[in-house]
Amino acid sequence: MGANSSSISELPENEYLQKLSGSEPISENDPFWNQLLSFSFTTPTNSADLKLLEEATISVCKSLVEKNPRTGNLGSLIKVFLSRTKELKISAECQNHLFIWQAHNALFIICCLLKVFISRMSEEELQLHFTYEEKAGPSSYGAECEDLIEELLCCLIQLIVEIPLLYPCQHTDSNWWKWLCSWYRGRYSGGVTSALGDITYSISLEAVTTLIVFLSCQLFHKEILRESIIHRYLMRGRCLPYTSRLVKTLLYNFIRQERSPPPGTHVFQQQTDGGGLLYGIASGVATGLWTVFTLGGVGSKASAQLEQCSPLASQSLLLLLVLANLTDAPDTPNPYRQAIMSFKNTQDNTAFSSSNPHAFQINFNSLYTALCEQQKSDQATLLLYMLLHQNSNVRTYVLARTDIENLVLPILEILYHVEERNSHHVYMALIILLILTEDDGFNRSIHEVILKNITWYAERVLTEISLGSLLILVVIRTIQYNMTRTRDKYLHTNCLAALANMSAQFRSLHQYAAQRIISLFSLLSKKHNKVLEQATQSLRGSLGSNDSPLPDYHFWEMSDCLHFSETKLTHAQDLNVIEEVIRMMLEIINSCLTNSLHHNPNLVYALLYKRDLFEQFRTHPSFQDIMQNIDLVISFFSSRLEQAGAELSVERVLEIIKQGAVALPKDRLRKFPELKFKYVEEEQPEEFFIPYVWSLVYNSAVALYWNPRDIQLFTMDSG
Repeated sequence: MGANSSSISELPENEYLQKLSGSEPISENDPFWNQLLSFSFTTPTNSADLKLLEEATISVCKSLVEKNPRTGNLGSLIKVFLSRTKELKISAECQNHLFIWQAHNALFIICCLLKVFISRMSEEELQLHFTYEEKAGPSSYGAECEDLIEELLCCLIQLIVEIPLLYPCQHTDSNWWKWLCSWYRGRYSGGVTSALGDITYSISLEAVTTLIVFLSCQLFHKEILRESIIHRYLMRGRCLPYTSRLVKTLLYNFIRQERSPPPGTHVFQQQTDGGGLLYGIASGVATGLWTVFTLGGVGSKASAQLEQCSPLASQSLLLLLVLANLTDAPDTPNPYRQAIMSFKNTQDNTAFSSSNPHAFQINFNSLYTALCEQQKSDQATLLLYMLLHQNSNVRTYVLARTDIENLVLPILEILYHVEERNSHHVYMALIILLILTEDDGFNRSIHEVILKNITWYAERVLTEISLGSLLILVVIRTIQYNMTRTRDKYLHTNCLAALANMSAQFRSLHQYAAQRIISLFSLLSKKHNKVLEQATQSLRGSLGSNDSPLPDYHFWEMSDCLHFSETKLTHAQDLNVIEEVIRMMLEIINSCLTNSLHHNPNLVYALLYKRDLFEQFRTHPSFQDIMQNIDLVISFFSSRLEQAGAELSVERVLEIIKQGAVALPKDRLRKFPELKFKYVEEEQPEEFFIPYVWSLVYNSAVALYWNPRDIQLFTMDSG
């Protein structure tokens, strides 16, 4: 790609880049393209590398932005790329893999250029850069732009779904790919993965990345894009038939977690016999654009991180999330979301519904394993949420697993380390638990799973505890953290809803879990009293009376409240929120007592130990009804303990409780409606999910960099 470009600083003066961005049109048949594209380099492996590259070539990009409408060189480059991909089969049959190599290099340049173009212009302006035709001249802006954009998008999707990865013969029925595998086995002693696997991995990753870049116009708009040219191409026309195959391939990329070729390894190496046609061409530009220097080379921090992950898996998951969260067109539902909602297990032999043409099958066992292993990342947790919420086949399969702890424990660990996670990740983890607890079978089974030595739980040594009790401990800890730090009502609501869904199936609660339930109630009681005192003082101050008695705060007149300042009114609002939480906690305790008291002696023990806490709520108008059962249980067991005498051991108290649980007349307990909460997405969920998904892309995408000053969709704090 130009002689003697041995450092990034020399790229702006590179003669081939200067010609590409110059004033002269370059025909797609010009030999220039062979020279431009015959380079070998280490693809950037992180955003820092790409930032350096982009900063070095920004003058070239600006020049191309300015002159391309008159030269059409971007369109010519894209046509060269399209021709190379169409010739991949011929390349294999002729035992010449030049076109694979050049297609990859062309795609890398296209991706870099598109990212700059999209960040600097509207979609309408971008279209103009796809419209040049040499014969008609620069004024011929017409229908070709649609054809070229759509053809490029369709080609990218075909590359993703049709190019095999490390052992191609196992992943495709294509005869020419099978032949190519056989040819590589004979030519390369290192096997298929040492040569073909490297280049197919790289071009697959580049195709996924370029699709993300094509969709990145959303980053530069504050509002959610509902009418987008790129969206329209992807959701209808030539791209539409590939919907299910694309979603399936992206999922399998995530499942397989294929590692990338080692950084610093050239895709094509010189052979001892002279290298044939390929190396003969390549050697003529051996000091080309990026042959000499590398970005993120062996031994760098970025390389060490990449060894622990799969760039293709990570990038594929991000693209899948972006596609799944595209807004519906006025007359067309999002086909990628439809595919995600309807795919089935490979072991499911039932017929597909004719109403959804995008359904497919995938190995649920492999998907489940990958989901369990990858929950440390926001995007994997978001995928799990989407599948549980939108795909009933996946939800049914997950709930039927006998090793559900493999999925639940990583989710609990996310919540346990709440202070280290961003709020969106915590929300997704919590909503996953809420969705799971909607199922009574799940709520029963988690108390039958016994765990040993949970090392990440630091408050107390847990040598043996049920998954259900651990779940209760973590959710309560999340509530307490939220009360003292973020004070997020939404978080409280979902935590309490999960506990409420579980409460009727509480079984053999660990003594520490039972203590924490009552401790949380104690904390809420103290907070209630403090806020009530502050609210009362505020009202007295507003009325100018410090001695005269006030009516119960539940019966304060509106005229009294009008005396409140905004700060004082906040006390009353806080009081209402706390009372809602207290009411919910009482309902959770009551649900356990009325449905499974005999299974939970530790909870009764903790209730009796702290029975004084409940005195103030016995006659409280907001809690009188729900306190009847709790008061009955406390009175019943207190009486039996008094009859047994003083100075009883813990073991003796528990024995009396177990005996009393059998004798307690259940008909005296008042029946309340079953506590059941179901997660429902709010209206216009895209207002939350689209910025969230793009913040993940911005922060997590492999070798993608955008200038933070250009981002409009979200603030850097939320990203």
